[in-house]
Formats: sequence, structure tokens, C-alpha cells
Amino acid sequence: EMFELHLAQFLPQTRVEGPGLRAAIWVQGCPIHCPGCAVPEYWDFHGGTSIRVEDLANKILSIQNLEGVTFAGGEPFAQATPLALLGRMVRAKGLSVITFSGYTIDELRARHDEGTRALLSVTDLLIAGPFRQEEADGSLYLAGSRNQQFHYLTSRYRSQQGKLEHTKNRIELHILKNGKVLLNGMMLEGKMRHLLDDERD
Repeated sequence: EMFELHLAQFLPQTRVEGPGLRAAIWVQGCPIHCPGCAVPEYWDFHGGTSIRVEDLANKILSIQNLEGVTFAGGEPFAQATPLALLGRMVRAKGLSVITFSGYTIDELRARHDEGTRALLSVTDLLIAGPFRQEEADGSLYLAGSRNQQFHYLTSRYRSQQGKLEHTKNRIELHILKNGKVLLNGMMLEGKMRHLLDDERD
């Protein structure tokens, strides 16, 4: 059976989306629509580009020295079945999987659908919960707001439990082949505007 993923963005190598060198996938489409979301352009399920899971897996597995893959979005659990398949393929080669979700772990566990269960089962570290503007914190690593919880679902990062949550947040600048500049990592918008503002007085 052929599964496709709808992607908003794919970054072959990043160091700010979890431990080690990782490939990061932002899926296109999110039903949650948290106020203050950093990427509302990823909400629409009709945007983005489609790629076969197998092709993306091959792409990822050809990258040297990767520690793992990070699934973000959009809402990864809106495309749980193809992501679970991708997760299974990369984990079979020793890579780790970090998955973000705007749902809490209790909401995900209450869903009882096969895809959700499958994606949880291939996830080593789940960062879960909606983005809350009033709890936004630009110093957090991986989480955008303080309510978001880290769940260590396998032994893979358990030794770093408590440490990862307090890692210092970093950002990266990528210059893409098409000449676009991508700023990657969590950053509060006001701080960001200040960086990009030409009107220095």
C-alpha cells in the first residue's frame, strides 16, 4: 500500500529539533489552531507538498551521521498512519523519533485509533500539549509554552530526562537552495522582529 505525507517543510539536518543531528519534518495541516501559533500557514490541509513515505525514508536514511528524526507541524497526529510507517522505517536503522503534538498525551491515548497508537509506539520522546500564548517562553528548548510536557516513551532518552527540559534554547539559520533563508528553532515573535527590523534609530 502506498502512503503519502503532506509536508510543509523538510530540513535534512538540524541541531535544534532535539538531541544530536536530526532530520526534521513539518507536516502540513493542523485542526487545533492554537492562538499565537508560529506557523498558521501550516494549518491548511491543502497546502504543502506530497511525498511518498518510502521516498522520504530513503532520503533520510541517506543522510550521514543522523541521530534521529523529529516530526513537527502542523499536527503530526493528523497524519499519524504515514508518520508511524516512516518512524518504523527509520527506527529499524537505529534512528530515534521525537514527535510534537498539540494534543495532550491523555487526549492521544483516548483516541484508540490504529494510527495514533502506531505513531505513539514508534515515538521515543513526545512533546505534547497545545501552544498557550500566556505561557509562551522563548527560553524553552523544544517546547513553545510552559504547559507542554515531555514524555519519555522508550528508554532512548530517559537518561536525559529532566536535563533535556532545561537545555538552553538555540536557533539556526539555514540558507536554502532556492535562496530563501529559514530561521529554525523557537523564538518569540517580538524578539524576532527586533532582529529583522531595519529601522534602527
